[in-house]
Amino acid sequence: MQSFLKILRWSVGLLFIFSGLIKANDPLGLSYKMQEFFDVWGMSFLSDYTLGFAIFMNVLEIVTGIALIIKFPYKQTLWLLLGLIVFFTFLTGYALFSGKIKTCGCFGDCIPLTPKMSFIKDIILFVSIVILLINQQKVKTKIHKALGVFVLLISIAGVGFGQQYVLAHLPIIDCLPYKIGNDIVEKMKLPAGAVPDSISIQMEFEKNGKSYLFDANHFPDNFDATYNFKSRKEVVVQKGNGFKAAIDDFSLNSVYTNSDTSMALFTTNTPYVLVFAGNINSSISWDLLLSELHKKYKLVYIVTADKSNALNQFPKENILLGDITMIKTAARVWPSVVVMNGSTIMQKQSYLDFLKK
Repeated sequence: MQSFLKILRWSVGLLFIFSGLIKANDPLGLSYKMQEFFDVWGMSFLSDYTLGFAIFMNVLEIVTGIALIIKFPYKQTLWLLLGLIVFFTFLTGYALFSGKIKTCGCFGDCIPLTPKMSFIKDIILFVSIVILLINQQKVKTKIHKALGVFVLLISIAGVGFGQQYVLAHLPIIDCLPYKIGNDIVEKMKLPAGAVPDSISIQMEFEKNGKSYLFDANHFPDNFDATYNFKSRKEVVVQKGNGFKAAIDDFSLNSVYTNSDTSMALFTTNTPYVLVFAGNINSSISWDLLLSELHKKYKLVYIVTADKSNALNQFPKENILLGDITMIKTAARVWPSVVVMNGSTIMQKQSYLDFLKK
């Protein structure tokens, strides 16, 4: 029994540490996932605090895993783990049974799990923790209290520092589709065997106070100017198999013409730089950053969703507009410097690391 409990304790502890470390590598990724849950629940007012929540949760997950392995404080750690796993099971269960959340983010972007896989994992962990809790008296703690406190404090400091580091210098391990070496055009292609959703375009018109829905390809014979257009929407006729391209939202639009210039950039013969910044933070040393970039590269483009501020602050720079979600995925730190050769990502750095060179 002792051997079984030891294996179970180490398995649960290591899994919590592993899960926490993966998410601590990219706390902003967990923050965005929390925002997705809050938006679905109608609690968007909490979105400004999700990064703090994410950092705290990552520290808690890793430190409780370490505390379980060193068995200090053992009983309190088990009860804390039980509370955590009940909370996690609720989240994965909600994602699975509501269908409103595609992934729970349990292992970040490095190991994407389906809601079903995540829910099963949490159920197994719940049972394991309950077994450990029932048999807590059979496990003896041997570590000295002072040493246990020291280990946990060092763990908290280490995890906290690590997260602050990646928030300034990009994740240590880049698990996103915009990592160095990836070809964006290739990542935009559907994988083999992918079956996309079958979409029907429905148009709503109004006539004599009544609403009518027409398929885009089938209008009534008496259709005329008396039908007033109201709206257009896409209706999923048949679901695909869920496989999709790793990148499905990449588009860079001219700030002046609003036309997509992505493919024109991808055919550029010389290396060029995309400076990703979802919003234009005036506290950043933009003048120094752009000056250094122009010394090294002929073509520099600022990619942002903050059109008005970008135009006001950079009237002489090349500005491209991008979707904020795409920018969040492409660059966790704003601004980030991405050196491109055609559609291939050659270098990727936070502005701090670029300016250090």
